[in-house]
Amino acid sequence: MCGRYAQAQGMDEIIERFDLDGSLVDKSLPLNWNIAPTNEIYIIRENQSGRVLDSASWGLIAPWHKNFTEARNSQSHAINARSESIHEKPTFRQAFRTTRCLIPATGYYEWATSLGKYPPKQPFYISSQDENKSLSIAGIWSTWKSESGAEIQSAAIITREAVGELATIHSRMPVFMPEDRWDNWLDPKNREIDTLISLMDLSDPAKSLATRPVAPRVNLVANNGPDLIAPFELGEAQTLF
Repeated sequence: MCGRYAQAQGMDEIIERFDLDGSLVDKSLPLNWNIAPTNEIYIIRENQSGRVLDSASWGLIAPWHKNFTEARNSQSHAINARSESIHEKPTFRQAFRTTRCLIPATGYYEWATSLGKYPPKQPFYISSQDENKSLSIAGIWSTWKSESGAEIQSAAIITREAVGELATIHSRMPVFMPEDRWDNWLDPKNREIDTLISLMDLSDPAKSLATRPVAPRVNLVANNGPDLIAPFELGEAQTLF
């Protein structure tokens, strides 16, 4: 899964990097090296003006929740949608068909599981090998409205089975969306399930990624800042079972 990530680029940088036609965000979100569920995040989506920057709360809210408290409490259970079943799960299937997005990230964190070669719960930071390049993560978004008319825009990251070196850390990884697929992915008229599934299928999904261990300070949500992504040296004994 992907449970924390970093976004250390401002609104203007993201607009330029993704060649966006505008922004629906009133002001730039704070730079954040430890984004957690329910935090406000940037999303990139299509509207009548073209490809635009918007924001949403991380954790997709299913349409059947009836009050604000119930909706908020549900979000931490819906931050990730599995690519293998997203078209079937009631929480995600409608958004997958109609309201997809990109989620820009500087990098994301993953914690080693007992199935890999690293000590369990050791945090790792995964980013592009090009430090100036954002990750383009496939996502879905929707707008939830309560019976009283209150609205929350929310989003989820799509994940897949991890491959290569990433699989030695954790069994899951985000689905990355290459630039040449952005238009088809974001097009709300594109609703053919088989086509959408094929867009998430990459021959080398971990290409051009860099992985490094980081200090356990990232474990605490209250900690923030660029020091969280600084390399952390593992001793030789720490790399074995």
